[in-house]
Amino acid sequence: MHEAAALLALIERQHDDDPDRAIVFVGDLVNRGPDSLGALRRVMALCQDSAGHVQALLGNHDLHLLAVAAGVQKATRGDTFDDILAAPDRELLMDWLRARPLALLRGTHLLFHAGVLPEWSAAQTIALSREVEAVLQGPRWKEFLAQMYGNTPDRWDDALTGYARLRCIVNALTRMRFCTPDGVMVFGHKESAGAPAGSGLLPWFELAQRKTRDVTVVFGHWSAMGLLMRDDVIGLDSGCVWGGKLSAVCLEDRRLLQVDCPEYRHAEAKKTA
Repeated sequence: MHEAAALLALIERQHDDDPDRAIVFVGDLVNRGPDSLGALRRVMALCQDSAGHVQALLGNHDLHLLAVAAGVQKATRGDTFDDILAAPDRELLMDWLRARPLALLRGTHLLFHAGVLPEWSAAQTIALSREVEAVLQGPRWKEFLAQMYGNTPDRWDDALTGYARLRCIVNALTRMRFCTPDGVMVFGHKESAGAPAGSGLLPWFELAQRKTRDVTVVFGHWSAMGLLMRDDVIGLDSGCVWGGKLSAVCLEDRRLLQVDCPEYRHAEAKKTA
């Protein structure tokens, strides 16, 4: 949490004259450093004390923690959240975490952890994220988390129902990086900055038919790609846990704020993470 605290202090100094400034964490509050418990507690406190000015989105590692805590999924060798599972305030933290959104629309910026499918407009993305959020906050949330894992359905169909529909939404918003040109999600190249030669795969945001081209999409998740700053696309994951930087962008003027990070996890361990 040291780097996150340093970045938050930098944001405070840069915007100390703006009482209405908003901060959005784009997912993966846990499992990305040595102090998952401290990070989760700090961000929860920030959100609760901010009158809505600080928000945190769910990422794939956050959902994985919820599934492990619920007893419906086993922890993996790369997980670093044992401190949360053993914490006296564990249930309070889990209740807060499962009430987080998966996507936010702030003016002309659509924010989420990983990706959006080409068929989705910004408005539909928010509506679909709300479907998942409603289940996570409802009485059958553990049942949903038990059904959340898997790579299918791998493309969108408005006719999808039940857990297949919810799984497709979650996979896009929290896991997706590459798609086929016609919008099929492919999950086998998570440590690649670009698609393998000859595969025909494209980053999800390069699909010509993407309906969210009328907004700027803002996401994290893709550390191998690194920081990406375009008029229509902002990719924020600059590999903090791998010895890169922790980054924030002021959406109003594209001011980039960064802090250096030690290599908490070695690059060769990525394939087991």
